[in-house]
Amino acid sequence: MQVWHSEEDIPSELGRTVVTMGIFDGVHKGHRAVLAKTVAEAKARGVMSVALTFDPHPATVHNPDSPIHLVATLGDRLDRLAAAGIDATFVQHYTLEYAQASPREFVANQLVGQLHAEAIVVGQDARFGKGNVGDGDMLRALGSQLGFSVYLVSDVGDDAGHRWSSTRVRELLSMGDVSGAAMVLGRPHRIRGEVVHGFQRGRELGFPTANLTGDNLGEVPADGVYAGWLVRRVPASSAAEYLPAAISVGTNPQFDGVERTVEAHVLGRSDLNLYGESVAIDFIERLRPMFSFGSLDELLVQMDEDLRGTAEVLGVPTAGRVDPKKIKAI
Repeated sequence: MQVWHSEEDIPSELGRTVVTMGIFDGVHKGHRAVLAKTVAEAKARGVMSVALTFDPHPATVHNPDSPIHLVATLGDRLDRLAAAGIDATFVQHYTLEYAQASPREFVANQLVGQLHAEAIVVGQDARFGKGNVGDGDMLRALGSQLGFSVYLVSDVGDDAGHRWSSTRVRELLSMGDVSGAAMVLGRPHRIRGEVVHGFQRGRELGFPTANLTGDNLGEVPADGVYAGWLVRRVPASSAAEYLPAAISVGTNPQFDGVERTVEAHVLGRSDLNLYGESVAIDFIERLRPMFSFGSLDELLVQMDEDLRGTAEVLGVPTAGRVDPKKIKAI
């Protein structure tokens, strides 16, 4: 998939296209219905499929004091757009000045003029232009005036009537329902960050962990203990390695912690050196909420149970705690 960050990146020989637009945060099942229609229509017409997305998130630009955590990083978003079959994505740098374009200016100048749209595919809830006043009806009217086709894709959701959306994913994650979020996303929820040095308490107890902190991890689920996967790049390769992990999210109340962290213990491994490495964490199932115990022995008993629960959820062999004397790194 081609990725364009400015008008200069667009090939001079670009012909007509089928365009879709949106933030596509998480590229969930609702997004994929729109993307599938875009790709299918482009193939039927023999033209390129193009996605227009925005970075940073418009909500963060308009409300800088209340930044939104993305369900997926821009890099993961682009990977998933490519996997959906999109031929090219234009990543529009979103600013307050850019947001001043009227709906007609936005469509005429960017979608038709810049991206050469002969057809536009959006979800039925699409909004565009200054103040988000543009909608599906307006897009159809502009299509008649400017000479492009419009396809509005109906909302999709679950049997309980919940619409699949990035907002719904965030709601589920705020409750720790990572399996419910996966149903909307069509895959496990993922965060990504760099492994940093922690207090090494887990290491001393036989549970060495990869620690991730900061505000740029993505949408971190509610505090608790989860079964999931630590995903890392295989050195000198484009392949990924999935390691079964028990994941702790929270402030570590047992030790009066303050900073909220994500700590992943890879089952049975004491030889991993992950410091400074960028890794992803895929959340599969919540095992329990986060709470403190009456004694360290009680904590260790529960942590052993967490390891067994993780192995059961992931379908991998059970692994107990690691001998602290044999731990070489994280």
